[in-house]
Amino acid sequence: MAGVRVTDEVSFWQRRGDLRRAVRVVRERTPERLRWRAAVSTVTEVAAGLSGAERVRIEEPVREVVLDLPDRILRREVVIDARRFGVDFDRFEILPVRTRWDLTRTAYLTGVEPELIERYLPLPADFGQPVDMAGVAVISRALAATHKQRADKLVERVGGTDGRVLAKHEQIMLERADHERDRARRWAALSKTLLEGSR
Repeated sequence: MAGVRVTDEVSFWQRRGDLRRAVRVVRERTPERLRWRAAVSTVTEVAAGLSGAERVRIEEPVREVVLDLPDRILRREVVIDARRFGVDFDRFEILPVRTRWDLTRTAYLTGVEPELIERYLPLPADFGQPVDMAGVAVISRALAATHKQRADKLVERVGGTDGRVLAKHEQIMLERADHERDRARRWAALSKTLLEGSR
């Protein structure tokens, strides 16, 4: 399918139920941070619904491509994208190894509560054991996005100020928006800090 975008070609084979062809497209196309990354996400989302040998036949060839990517950022982001669907491309080969103690300490320094992560992701009881870094990144980024959305909605509700005197409830809403933006920055900083040193 020469000239066809990689996302369209992968979607075509996915709709036909030919996942091996979809994997072949991903393996043959030049990796880049937009369409190719989206195409890999499509394949991993489908792989997440499979099990046993069928899943391995889809997951492993893509994982091999990911491990060989020369672009460190793309490699890291594809691993995190896959984790959103429950697919593990990283077996301590790409993301840095962080223990639960590292997570707790970094969360404290960043000003967020690691207990919130534990609501969505099981953490080891032993503080010296490594945590699922891809899972932590997915959750902390999702929390950052949620706080940012809340801030944006509050600002939208107040509308343009245009030098007018704000009502008390509008002032409170803008203060709350500032608080939500700060929380978004902190959760984003947690993910960024813990991912430093990705290979």
